[in-house]
Amino acid sequence: MGKKNSLSKQNRHLGAHVVLILWSMLVIFPLWVMVINSFKDRLSIYENAFWLPRNWNFSNYAMVFQDGDFLNYFKNSFIVVVLSIILVLLFGALASYAFANWRSKISRGLFLFMIAGMMLPIKIASIKLLEMVRGLGLLNTIWSLVPIYVAMGIPISIFVLTEFIRQIPGELTEAGIIDGAGRFRIFTMIIVPLLRPALATVGIYNLVPFWNDLWFPLIFINEEKSKTLLLGVTRLFGQYQTDWSKVLAVLTLSAIPVIVLYLSMSRQFIRGLTAGAVKG
Repeated sequence: MGKKNSLSKQNRHLGAHVVLILWSMLVIFPLWVMVINSFKDRLSIYENAFWLPRNWNFSNYAMVFQDGDFLNYFKNSFIVVVLSIILVLLFGALASYAFANWRSKISRGLFLFMIAGMMLPIKIASIKLLEMVRGLGLLNTIWSLVPIYVAMGIPISIFVLTEFIRQIPGELTEAGIIDGAGRFRIFTMIIVPLLRPALATVGIYNLVPFWNDLWFPLIFINEEKSKTLLLGVTRLFGQYQTDWSKVLAVLTLSAIPVIVLYLSMSRQFIRGLTAGAVKG
């Protein structure tokens, strides 16, 4: 019986590894195509789009660094995304700390109201949001995107962080109260250090849609100096032909920050996702 059980476990592990390998290949393949074609000229892509280039062409990347507009687009995206994520983590952590410690029908109703934002796409309110941004005088500025992204990220932030805080032993909070610490000091000195895996989860989870968003920059921004990176890429799309090699070079560079951040924080991301989001 012991041998049969060990064989069945090995078969299950083998099946899981096969599925994960196939899934990894499915995910890596588009990245492979994007990167190798960014080193080809415009015509070479159509000869063989799935294999290494015969002659490596670095002029596409030189164009990106020589063109000041693309560096400005990158700076705009970086500022907007970093500021939005910081505000999402700050407001989400504070709200989650309140929801985790405030137990009443009102708090449960407010909690359900907040996480209901996860089920409603914010794009359906684009016209109203455009009116609000115009009313605030933020149109054609990168600051018009920050409140939109914060609103997009708050629901998942509250959902993950609240459940994570509720799993922290109450004895830690009680010990802080006995030592004379107030609520805010308990939050900053005890809760926040324990929230790092969950904060990494929320940060990475929101990084991808914020960085890759094209919808709201396309609606809110027309001026060249305020365009984000993906909105600036549309400048390379012509009416009759598109230089895909330059487009892919820009997209490859734009993917590097997301990939580097995920690889550096993947362990905390997985820990926070499994620990903070298993309850509903």
